[in-house]
Amino acid sequence: MLKLLAFIEAYKQDENGATAIEYALIAAGVAVAVAAGMAFFRPSLEGLWQSLAGNLDTAAGEL
Repeated sequence: MLKLLAFIEAYKQDENGATAIEYALIAAGVAVAVAAGMAFFRPSLEGLWQSLAGNLDTAAGEL
């Protein structure tokens, strides 16, 4: 019984998994920030991609 209690106490003191959880939360926060930024700048991004596509079509037609 004492071994079981010692094992449970050691398990509660172990913090090895905490770092992985922290990194996962940071990654989730970055993903939310990127998604929010893309939603906020969507009109300008669409214009940028359309302009780029038009320039590439023009350049490809000149070859």
